[in-house]
Amino acid sequence: MNSITHELTIKVCGMREADNIRAVEQLGVDWLGFIFWPKSSRHVSAKPAYLPTVCKRAGVFVDEDIRTVRQVADDYALDVIQLHGQETPDYVSTLASLLHRREGRGGAVSIVKAITIPNAPLSVCHDVIATSKAYEGLADYFLFDTKCKTVGGSGEHFDWTVLDAYDGHTPFLLSGGIGPDDAERILAFRHPRCVGIDLNSRFELSPGLKDVHQLREFIKKIRS
Repeated sequence: MNSITHELTIKVCGMREADNIRAVEQLGVDWLGFIFWPKSSRHVSAKPAYLPTVCKRAGVFVDEDIRTVRQVADDYALDVIQLHGQETPDYVSTLASLLHRREGRGGAVSIVKAITIPNAPLSVCHDVIATSKAYEGLADYFLFDTKCKTVGGSGEHFDWTVLDAYDGHTPFLLSGGIGPDDAERILAFRHPRCVGIDLNSRFELSPGLKDVHQLREFIKKIRS
């Protein structure tokens, strides 16, 4: 299996403050994520005064009405839609048919389906990973995250070795409690379908406000 290289996509999620968005974008990240789930402590309730112009804009939704997702995608000119709830394959198919009729700033809008991995016996984790097969050909990416009481942003790792069981064709982003001390662990991780990482709560000064210095140092290590 191939190791992660300096070409991996870096997504920083849970953005909200205009000056912080601008500063993080200048670090050379690829995607900036905005959470549109009202129960999140990082919920974007009003459009920030600044939105990224260089990197991609990703919107995170949890079991949201498809018409609302489409409206927010238009309002924020989203390039990526991340589905982090219990959305069914039929839901994803319907959404894809709507989104692919319009283009984001850099082309067709991509769909990411999150798959949350529990702290459970290996067989249970493998069964969860196998659910991704129902979304093959529908989602453009998967995001493997830690299953927690809330939806994402827990700061907790899952056992990345369980992803050896993932033999699908859809590329994925690695998520789940990645923090400033995990650069070497990420660089050592090997899977042919891993194309990026998702960073959030462990790089925060407070919910929705990222530590730019920590992110800068981490990205240097990843891309050196």
